[in-house]
Amino acid sequence: MKDINRNADISVDAKCPQCGELMANMGLDFKSPAKNDDKKWQHIKSLYRVGITFHSCGCSGPGYIPEDKENLISYLEKIRSDYQESLTFWRNRTEPENKAEREKDYQRNWQKLSAISNNAKKEGVSNHEGIDYWIKRIHEVEERLRLASK
Repeated sequence: MKDINRNADISVDAKCPQCGELMANMGLDFKSPAKNDDKKWQHIKSLYRVGITFHSCGCSGPGYIPEDKENLISYLEKIRSDYQESLTFWRNRTEPENKAEREKDYQRNWQKLSAISNNAKKEGVSNHEGIDYWIKRIHEVEERLRLASK
């Protein structure tokens, strides 16, 4: 987190006023729990460790924030399940062989193709690209699950 050093017009690392340690940037939508609520602070630490913060554009808030460790794990498991479904799609997909098939494939699966490439309509997306993409996402969420389970 950064603070503004008004004298130098530069940003500096923000430090906790009580312990002097660097503070985490939890976002503008973050509302801190009571100072002595150790259970909630541990949960906030878990959220931060897996990359969940309270940042948003200001329109609709930061989105879903799991309330406790069990909900956090359940949330991450749901994400992993969704990613595994996407991986299954790419493993079972018949790759188009010509322009007409690519266009038909794009009409049917544009959301899945666009998740992999911004140029999916023009260039197409190979099954190999889709499989690699979703395997990487699954590994990332499994690492987050490992951290959340600590």
